[in-house]
Amino acid sequence: MHITPKEVGETLAMVSKHNLDIRTITLGLSIRDCAHENIAVCAQRVYERLVRVAEQLVPTAEQLARDYGIPIVNKRISVTPVAEACAAAARHASDYVPVAEALDRAAHEVGVDFIGGFSALVQKGTSVSDEKLIASIPAALSVTKRVCSSVNVASTRAGINMDAVLLMAQTILKTAHETADQNSIGCAKLVVFANAVEDNPFMAGAFHGSGEAEAVINVGVSGPGVVRAVLAEMSQSADLTSVAERIKATTFKITRAGELIAREASRRLGVQMGILDLSLAPTPAEGDSVAQILEAIGVGTCGGPGTTAALALLNDAVKKGGVMASSSVGGLSGAFIPVSEDGGMIAAALSGALTLEKLEAMTSVCSVGLDMIAVPGDVDVETVFGIIADEMAIGVINNKTTAVRLIPAIGKTAGESLAFGGLLGSAPVMEVNRNAGSVFAHRGGRFPAPLNSLKN
Repeated sequence: MHITPKEVGETLAMVSKHNLDIRTITLGLSIRDCAHENIAVCAQRVYERLVRVAEQLVPTAEQLARDYGIPIVNKRISVTPVAEACAAAARHASDYVPVAEALDRAAHEVGVDFIGGFSALVQKGTSVSDEKLIASIPAALSVTKRVCSSVNVASTRAGINMDAVLLMAQTILKTAHETADQNSIGCAKLVVFANAVEDNPFMAGAFHGSGEAEAVINVGVSGPGVVRAVLAEMSQSADLTSVAERIKATTFKITRAGELIAREASRRLGVQMGILDLSLAPTPAEGDSVAQILEAIGVGTCGGPGTTAALALLNDAVKKGGVMASSSVGGLSGAFIPVSEDGGMIAAALSGALTLEKLEAMTSVCSVGLDMIAVPGDVDVETVFGIIADEMAIGVINNKTTAVRLIPAIGKTAGESLAFGGLLGSAPVMEVNRNAGSVFAHRGGRFPAPLNSLKN
């Protein structure tokens, strides 16, 4: 890949003026060979493997940032879903908390921000190990700082495991209560998926899938501030085709910068390059907002009529710009809409323009789903189940990844705020529809795979 001096100049301007950054370099790592019937032995093996293989990840990323002048905000690790890696210990271990603690110690030792993969894939059913992992989530997330957890409960090929949806609704509420003294932060590290991808470098949903190499480097690039600034320069009379073309051209440049970093990180670490995830992932920083991009496209306030259409245009143009620039685009790639991490989303929610129902509609066209949304702490399990089930149905029927990262704010009601600080920002507590009923959540069984799953 040849980078021209002009591209270098444009990239440096994006960095200095509009918050362009490499959001994360994530080392995906298999821990299958750490298996052992004794959970303590397994945990120690996991710790030793991570510390040994990931020792140079952070120093290398920091040197790359200095060499190329592009900030690398997060350094992360994702591992084999722990429910798979610990299956040998499932019938003997009381829980998998020792493995979570080992992951946390290793993350601290090598200096990464987060480590993902305390995960299970249960879209069609649960094994003993899956059940053990899910039962361990509340305690694991309450005693660790850097461990992230995800559970895939649905796929287009399998349908929706509705028993698992209810189990995850209960788990989210338990996790909220376990970490209530920390603003329920455990739930900010827990995501429920439909159609989870195996190479996602972003947290909290990253895990190292079964189809991956022993170790890979996945890079996530973000530049909502760059896209917003470019659109702000356009005339309001410009048609939407011109808007889409401008977004494509901008994301092409962003992707080229990301591929350069990904290839060089792979070379220096001696690890296979995986994918480049081009996702407009916002931060609480001024101007670094997906909501403000939608408003620059022409929507009055994010959440108002036209928002879903504008988001669809943005997401599609981002993907097209990315695949033109690199043959390694993967992960989720598109636009994220986490409420707590996006200043524009927060403002729209506080004004009443952005509701939970509108966010659900937007998830049908964005990269992921209902993300970093705080709800009243007295929400019942049937309501949480219904929110998850609705989002899973959107993913399954539309053959796309969707997710729910919901935070019951224990002791708080709608209109209050939940502050996390740092990248996680602060979330306004949003009201929820209380009409879920008491029957649907407890029927159980499996939501059958849709007709469009029969592709053979």
